[in-house]
Amino acid sequence: MTAVTAEHTADTTHQAHFDAAVAADERIEPRDWMPDEYRSSLVRQMAQHAHSEIIGMQPEANWITRAPSLRRKAILMAKVQDEAGHGLYLYSAAETLGTSREELLDKLHSGRQKYSSIFNYPTLTWADVGAIGWLVDGAAITNQVPLCRCSYGPYARAMVRICKEESFHQRQGYELLLALSQGTPAQHDMAQDAVNRWWWPSLMMFGPPDEESAHSARSMAWKIKRHSNDELRQRFVDICVPQAEALGLTLPDPDLRWNEERGHHDFGAIDWDEFWQVLKGDGPCNEQRITQRRRAHEEGAWVREAAAAYAAKTASDKAERNEAQVEATA
Repeated sequence: MTAVTAEHTADTTHQAHFDAAVAADERIEPRDWMPDEYRSSLVRQMAQHAHSEIIGMQPEANWITRAPSLRRKAILMAKVQDEAGHGLYLYSAAETLGTSREELLDKLHSGRQKYSSIFNYPTLTWADVGAIGWLVDGAAITNQVPLCRCSYGPYARAMVRICKEESFHQRQGYELLLALSQGTPAQHDMAQDAVNRWWWPSLMMFGPPDEESAHSARSMAWKIKRHSNDELRQRFVDICVPQAEALGLTLPDPDLRWNEERGHHDFGAIDWDEFWQVLKGDGPCNEQRITQRRRAHEEGAWVREAAAAYAAKTASDKAERNEAQVEATA
């Protein structure tokens, strides 16, 4: 048997084990063999997810200093801190696949990797904080809960904690909108205006229609994803309609109605031209978001350097102590 034949046979065997593990709903772990395409697809998805968490801190952090009460300020600060943690979990999970955090951040800062288009919209009023919590985090939960059963172990385990925290964010946003909706007429109008602006971008969060999604089918075959973009979008709409009624707010879609035959709500056409425009960098806040991210990264360089120096010194001191102990017992 030649070396090429042996290598091909080994790859075939590894592929068979991988396929069987995925089919049996077993977890693929970092040391397991996996196809290169599976690895690259995971890196792409986890990196985009991590970038979205980090960039997503900006729209709401914009309102921390202007929150209307100490309670609201504390809630918002805790939420923004959670989002930073989510990004770190996901970068760590991506690193198990052989990439580095520095490489991923460089791709973000250079525009070679994307983040969710939803974070390129401005937060114009305090009610936007509530709309983001209810709609944006609600859409995130709908999309991310199935990822807790992702075929890749580190990603699935990271999502368990992330989804628990996102559920609090969604409830906080809902409670904020409820308070505004039941407040003065001006507060109710502010809440309605925020919902009007965030509803359609929230539906776009699930990605393009299934027939236009470049990655969805393969990700589902590998059980990275469990449901298609359109399935998740429909689930989100069905969840939001009764919640909007309870809030006393109207979803800005004249075509929204219950379809008895389908057992789901019909909804209007999404402006996919807007989606692709924002995704390509021509949204209201694309330049602002990435410029601020680059600046924060540059200004934080001294912190990273200090942490690396401290870690190196700690390791050196430990090595010296170990060496001294060895000499003392010799």
